[in-house]
Amino acid sequence: MSRTEESGLEARASSPPPPQHKRLKKPPRGDPQFPEQTFRGIAVSAGIAIGAVFGAREPAAEITRHSIEFGEIANEEARLAEAVARSRKQIAKLRSRLGVLPEDSQAEIAPLLDAYAQMLGQSRLVRGASRRIAEQLRSAESAITAEAEEIAAVILAAPDGINDDERVSLKRRADEVHEIARRVVRNLTRQPFRSLAGLPEGAILVAENLRPADAALLDPARLAGVAIEEGGADGHTAVMLRALGIPAVLGAAGIADAAEPGTTAVVDGTGGSVILHPSAASLASARRAVAAFARARQKLARMRHLPAVTTDGHPIELQANLELPIELPLIAQAGAHGIGLLRTEFLFMNRENVPDEDTQAETYRLVIEAMNGDPVSVRVLDWGGEKDIEALTGAGLVSESTETNPALGMRGIRLLLSKPELLETQFAAILRASVAGPTRVMLPMITNVEEVREARTIYASVANRLRRRGDRVADPLPPLGIMIETPGAALSADALALESDFFAIGTNDLTMYTVAVDRGGTEVAHLYDPLHPAVLRLVQFATEAALRLRMPVSVCGEMAANPKYTPLLLGLGIRSFSMNASAVPRVKQAVRGLSIDSCVRLARRVMDQSDGAQIRTIVDQFGRAGPSAA
Repeated sequence: MSRTEESGLEARASSPPPPQHKRLKKPPRGDPQFPEQTFRGIAVSAGIAIGAVFGAREPAAEITRHSIEFGEIANEEARLAEAVARSRKQIAKLRSRLGVLPEDSQAEIAPLLDAYAQMLGQSRLVRGASRRIAEQLRSAESAITAEAEEIAAVILAAPDGINDDERVSLKRRADEVHEIARRVVRNLTRQPFRSLAGLPEGAILVAENLRPADAALLDPARLAGVAIEEGGADGHTAVMLRALGIPAVLGAAGIADAAEPGTTAVVDGTGGSVILHPSAASLASARRAVAAFARARQKLARMRHLPAVTTDGHPIELQANLELPIELPLIAQAGAHGIGLLRTEFLFMNRENVPDEDTQAETYRLVIEAMNGDPVSVRVLDWGGEKDIEALTGAGLVSESTETNPALGMRGIRLLLSKPELLETQFAAILRASVAGPTRVMLPMITNVEEVREARTIYASVANRLRRRGDRVADPLPPLGIMIETPGAALSADALALESDFFAIGTNDLTMYTVAVDRGGTEVAHLYDPLHPAVLRLVQFATEAALRLRMPVSVCGEMAANPKYTPLLLGLGIRSFSMNASAVPRVKQAVRGLSIDSCVRLARRVMDQSDGAQIRTIVDQFGRAGPSAA
């Protein structure tokens, strides 16, 4: 880290929070000497920002990959150790700086910095780099870079059958490895880092790229907006900018070269555009948008403490999906009541051994206790072709997938039933933790009744074994439900409902399997449509099968998080939704403006259609016109 960056970090960490963003004394005006320029990009953090451009280019990192002599091994290992220690110190300084940020921003950024710190410990990355120096006679720079590339490649070698959330998570983990290797290389070569110490109040940061560690340096009270040439909506940088609440556009090609320092710019983090040299008319429109966004944000903030109740008095359950325990603070801040989907895959990743019963039980217990009486639905391991989960392959529980289509092979409940010891351990851990609060257990990728029956037999057997050895187990046992994620499960819902305690409809995979489209494939992504008539009929069939038996049913896919779909799902009979925590306020706002009667009328109109385009039109019209449109 350069002296400029280190001194800036120390000053920001030790000083009190800066004053709130002040209005510029002389508002920027359109400049008739320069024509207005508009750049399109990816909207990653909502809001409108107006300010002067501050350019911050990152010095190019020079990596020399070369071999060393045998007598140089000790020196290269010492250089690596020193660079790793310096990197740890830099991350610690970044961590100490978080105290000036809002609580929800800390909750997003701190886990990433913790992950960086772990990789700078006795991790595979550091051990592997040291081994390459000694065994392959590589320089420290070459060794850390090669090891990072290999680890990232293994992480990204995921099967086609994983869902989008898991794919994004793997991409972020690979980016984390590259980011740490980049930092170590800069410290090895003593090349300077990007400096943001001179960022003036009210500026628009423009750059060719923005690393997550750079984003951790940003002060939302001083910075107006961000416009970056590279990056996407799902990366760590985008997540951190959203957590900081800074209007931001990524992927705006050409912006860094075109934006001179001091140029007036308008960043539309909602629409995904950046305007340089805005005209007087564009500036006036942007100022109106700033005021409107501020009013809307204040309204959403109030939603946290309001009940999710329709206008005609029907309570709706809004819960959050949880991928990592570190996201727990976001759930409370969003106003969600419980966890509708706790993904447990994180316990099996980034480790050499399968987590034992005690380790799993402690993790689940901490999550359940943190919810303070709100329910938690724990989904057992949902993975297929576990090529990148070393703990499973190392234990001989799975082998590298040779299937031509892993999405149609050994994943979900099929894998668990083929390796019952894996399922038994997880059941035991969940049952032990369930005494800490209301808990439900979910089975993934169910396709037939026999799978539920076999799993329930194991579930009861594990409970009896725990009682015999003196462990406390909730009485009655936590409900055992299933995910409805395949057309086979949806069409068998009548029979499955007789064997299950609840349904959770996963609309992401249900849509994928129904229309035979992987959203990761760009050529067919446009065919992925949750409003496809077949998908809606499957949702309707499964929902009605559950309601006939007065059995709980929820939706936990992306449809649950989109307020545009809320009226339709309510009309189909859904009264429980689980989504990313950040989506809860928007969905709650939608719920509070709807009546069940109008939603039922909308659903009837939609389900009478057989044309997807017409369905979208009806849903969109209802959203624009409100309940009267039904």
